Amino acid sequence: MTTPTWDPQQYLRHADHRTRPFRDLLARIPELPAAPAPRIADLGCGAGNVTALLAERWPEARITGYDHSPQMLEQARAHATPFLDFAEADATTWTPAEPYDLIVSNALLQWVPGHADRFPAWLDAITPGGTFAFQVPGNFDQPTHVLMRELAESARWRSRLTGILRHADAVLTPTGYLDALTAPGITADVWETTYLHLLQGEDAALDWGKGTGLRPILTALADNPQAKDAFLAEYRDALRTAYPKGPHGTVFPFRRIFAVAHKEK
Repeated sequence: MTTPTWDPQQYLRHADHRTRPFRDLLARIPELPAAPAPRIADLGCGAGNVTALLAERWPEARITGYDHSPQMLEQARAHATPFLDFAEADATTWTPAEPYDLIVSNALLQWVPGHADRFPAWLDAITPGGTFAFQVPGNFDQPTHVLMRELAESARWRSRLTGILRHADAVLTPTGYLDALTAPGITADVWETTYLHLLQGEDAALDWGKGTGLRPILTALADNPQAKDAFLAEYRDALRTAYPKGPHGTVFPFRRIFAVAHKEK
């Protein structure tokens, strides 16, 4: 899988829809043992807009947003305060250097192969009474991903694009996450929700994908603008059939998987 180059402005074009799952996750996180001044890590903070929501709920917390993208970190630092900072970290290797009352991750772990293997180290860093919480997309069997993979593996594109995209095994099933998180002293709550986003604008499904799922393709074809435009045109035409624009916008179903693991005091 290609390590994508991120475009914060493109990602934030659908910020309201992208932020809603995090707000729903945040509502299920219980009060933290060191509240009102807990220690919080936001793993995969992206553009920092959801990290700012953590600061709204716990204004006296010491919060660090971690991300591996220089582009995203540059955008995120606009949200920095004396209590909120940002740092570079790779979730594939990140091991907490101190205890945290909350480790939270929003739409990151699908980019981290074998991420469930990291859970024990992260849970070990949670203070008694603290929480590890995350949400990931569960839509890798949907047309946005299926059509993208089929096109990338077609005769025209396979020489450049085979193997760079994620498949359905990028995330676990809800039951798989429940099994991975449940342990002595840990109570896990796992659920799923399918959002019916009503997207606005022309080719809204394509515009959404340019901010996330298409990033490996856009990165791989960045040195050939003509090839990039040709791929996007083929993909756009397929998406127009899968996600037709209606009188009020484009209905865009999106399944998310949520997990909140709470450590006993």
